[in-house]
Formats: sequence, C-alpha cells, structure tokens
Amino acid sequence: MNDLERRYLRLLRAYPADYRRARGAEIVGTYLDLATPDQRWPVPADAADLVRGGLRQRLRAAGVTDLIPGVRLAALLALVTASALAGVWGTAELHPPPVEWGVPRVGPFVSLGVVAWVAWLLAAVVIAVAPSRVARWAIALALLLTIALPPVAAAFDVLRPPLMVLLPQVVLGLLGLALPDRPSRVIRLAPALSALLAVVATEFVVGLNPVLTYYGATLEVFLPTVGGLLLVVGALLAMGLALGGDARGGWALVTLLTPAGFLAVPGLADSFGPAYGTATFAELAVTAVAVALAGPALLLLTILFRSRRTPTPQPSGQPCPTCGARA
Repeated sequence: MNDLERRYLRLLRAYPADYRRARGAEIVGTYLDLATPDQRWPVPADAADLVRGGLRQRLRAAGVTDLIPGVRLAALLALVTASALAGVWGTAELHPPPVEWGVPRVGPFVSLGVVAWVAWLLAAVVIAVAPSRVARWAIALALLLTIALPPVAAAFDVLRPPLMVLLPQVVLGLLGLALPDRPSRVIRLAPALSALLAVVATEFVVGLNPVLTYYGATLEVFLPTVGGLLLVVGALLAMGLALGGDARGGWALVTLLTPAGFLAVPGLADSFGPAYGTATFAELAVTAVAVALAGPALLLLTILFRSRRTPTPQPSGQPCPTCGARA
C-alpha cells in the first residue's frame, strides 16, 4: 500500500463503516486508476468529492436525505437577508452626520464598513449573473472583508460598524456558501432584488439615521425584527412545502434558527439589562455564545430524532456515487 492509497483510505472514513466495507475498495481503486504516476496526495477536488459523498451516505443512513436540500433552501434565504442588510447599511453609509456634530467619519462615509457592504452588494450581482462556483468566491470575498473590518479599523484607528452588526452578516454569509450548484433564474435574482429594494426603502422611505442605526437603540429593534421576519418566511415555506410532502422547508427552518438568533442578539442581550438599551459588551458576548451553541445543537438533536425514527438502509447494489467523479 503506497502513501496515496493510504491517504485515500483515510478520506474514505467520511463514509459509514458498512458502506466502506461494501464499496470502499471500488471507490479507492477508481481514484487510484485516475491518479498520475508520481501523485502522492489526493487532488483537492477528489478529497471534496469523497467528503461530500460520505456526508450524503451518512445522511441517507440516518434517514435525513432532505437535510442538504433544506440547507440549500436556507442558504438562499440567508443570502437574500444578507443582501438586504448590505443594502440598508450601505445606503446609510452614504449619509454621514454633519461635520459640526463632531462624530468621526471615514472620508465621505460613516465608517470603514462601506467596503464590506459594497462587497456584499457586488456578491449579489455576481450570484445573479455567474455560475455558483464563481458566486461562492464572491461570497467568500465579502465574508473575508467583513471579518477583517475589526482588526483593520483598529490598526488605522477609524470607525467601523459594531460587532453586533458584523457578526450576523458573517453567519448569514457562511450559510450562503451552501447555495445550490445550479439555481434557477429566480433564485439567482433574489439576492440582488432584495438588495435593490432595501436600498430604495432606506433612501426614499425609511430615511435611517446612520449614527443612531449603527450605535443607538434603533439597532436593538431593527436586527431582531429582521431575524423574526426571516423565521416567519422560513415557517411559511416549511408549511407550504409540507403540504406537498416535502420536508426541505422544515430543515431550512431549523437551519435558520442560528442566523436568526444572531440577528436577535441585541434584543436578547438587552433583556438582561436593568433598563432598555443598557446591554453591556459582556452580555452581548454571552448571548452570542449561547446562540452559537443552541442553534447547531437544535439542528443536531433534530437529526438524531429523525434518525431514530427511520430504519437504517443497507448498502444496495447501485454504483457508488463518487466513482468516476473525474472521468
């Protein structure tokens, strides 16, 4: 056994044990046949195929085959929400307070956050016009810029959006990376349309004060309201799909509990304070950690509950899903 075969066998552990015994030699043999003579490490695409295939088989064995389609549906709703928020924040950035107020500014903008919001709006456009692979790169770039804002702003001593604004955006973006591989035209256009509507509403209808929206009590109402609307839309989709015997909506709703929880952090943390609008950084941090633990835990418990009610299927005589992935 050479190093390459050993490494493929290590990746094969992503599959259930029964499946490995039934199909393991066939899967590894296929990848070895496709390997170049001097190859020592699995190709990244092969490694990703093996991990994805193993995850699918484990979900099939647990009887939760609708989970991945449900997560992809949740990813679409997350991207629509992230794009709409970028439209709101990006528009507000264009209206800094007057200089005589003495509030720090970043050039003609409220804060350095304008860089991230522009990246999210561009990602919405890329989703509408480019393949999903390219769209994921655009989402990843927007994510990186959002994550980089706190250290970069600290290094240059400039204003940035609060963490309670940036954190839910990052969570929504991470979920958005699960965008379907071949989305329909309606799905492609949804994030861009939501961003456009948010820009119009912010500029011409709502007229948000950027300073109060970012740093005042308005934020403690606005973000939880967005989180609540996200769950309402998810619940309506779940009920509608369930009428047709489709469980995707239910899985999407459970998946959305985590980003909706992060959107609700300002409101949840504020409930611990002695008066409205007095949540401390420690209360915000504890609430965010609680949400980060509770959301995935509920998803895991749902998977375990469903798997115990579903008989475990045995490996069939069908061809393995990953064999010939590069053929």
